[in-house]
Amino acid sequence: METSKPTEAGSGCSAGCVGCACRKPIDAETGFQVDERFSRFRQRLDMFNRSTWDDRVRSDKARRFFESYFTDLAEFRPVDGFTHRDYALRNASWYVADFTADMFEESGDRKEGFLDTYTMLRPGAKVRLEGTTPEQNSADVKRAGRFLGADLVGICAFDERWVYSHNYSRREAQEKPIDLPEDLPYVVVIANEMDRETIETVPSALSGAATGQGYSKDIIALLSLTAYIRNLGYRAVASLNDTALSIPLAVQAGLGEYGRHGLLITPEFGPRVRIAKIFTDFPLAPDRPIHFGVREFCEVCRRCSSSCPPKAIPDGPPSDEPPTDSSLTGVRKWTVNAERCFKFWTNQGTDCSICIRVCPYNKDFRKPVYRLAQRLAATRLRRVMLWLDVRLGYGRRKNPGGWWRLKS
Repeated sequence: METSKPTEAGSGCSAGCVGCACRKPIDAETGFQVDERFSRFRQRLDMFNRSTWDDRVRSDKARRFFESYFTDLAEFRPVDGFTHRDYALRNASWYVADFTADMFEESGDRKEGFLDTYTMLRPGAKVRLEGTTPEQNSADVKRAGRFLGADLVGICAFDERWVYSHNYSRREAQEKPIDLPEDLPYVVVIANEMDRETIETVPSALSGAATGQGYSKDIIALLSLTAYIRNLGYRAVASLNDTALSIPLAVQAGLGEYGRHGLLITPEFGPRVRIAKIFTDFPLAPDRPIHFGVREFCEVCRRCSSSCPPKAIPDGPPSDEPPTDSSLTGVRKWTVNAERCFKFWTNQGTDCSICIRVCPYNKDFRKPVYRLAQRLAATRLRRVMLWLDVRLGYGRRKNPGGWWRLKS
């Protein structure tokens, strides 16, 4: 369903809003600064899509990068982290995500989870659950979500700003209408932890297994929780990396704050999460955004930007100038240069999470000492916490070969 409108002279912002409805009261809580130049993101401008049609990004190295997810085409190296077994594990971790994405690609021009919403669900119940309140429904959804495999569950109101203006067909090399119904007023956002021990080996093909595993866990929880809501007689649309920007929805759903490296930082896992969402008409009570000092800490911390080999992460204050065509327009924030980032990925033959590895919020917050460090980061003593983090050697790369020798 196409929901974007052309801009007419004097009609407001470039998203077609009259009186610039692109600014919303919740922005004061999330920290998003949206201006009149705002326009919704076009999926064709996603870096992975651009690598299929934009000669500024498309290259033989990019092609070999994607081919490496077929293990026979991966270019193994006699270096820990890039051996046959490292690529074998990385590619195995992506099996669920790849299998579901490829299921309808040939027959229906749908790459579900990455370009299109999931349609592989059974029809829901014909009889609706009645006699409950939005607050009770929200508590039930969170309880069910955690039982079904989600580490974190939050709820926000639908926000059309973060929905793509168009989807993109790689097969036809053209844009296509968004197929998300407009009358689903709530979004359930889930997140799953990425494995910390493999992230500590980045850059390596082994560390890429944490990304694939995170998405695969997301998909199981996402489809199961979507089925739960449908079984209650309500509509629910499951979405992974497709259809809408996940991070602003997760921030609005109270799962965390936005960091300098452009990632969601959660109180439980820091930036080490993968996100999915469900659009639904099940009556829910939205959560509120949370604040635990991330923005203030990121303003004094440069661990991610100084450690990024291609210098893709901004070192200065938030900006409303998009660094590439793959950037959101009209929002003042820290924005990663996706072209530099992706080029580094293709040069090394696997994805990169150095910014996650070195982030001071990348800790096991089940341990009291790290919870204390998180509280310290939210105070005026945050520079002390940062100094200690560097001094004690947190964020250093660990030998990928050592990971294979760890006791399970």
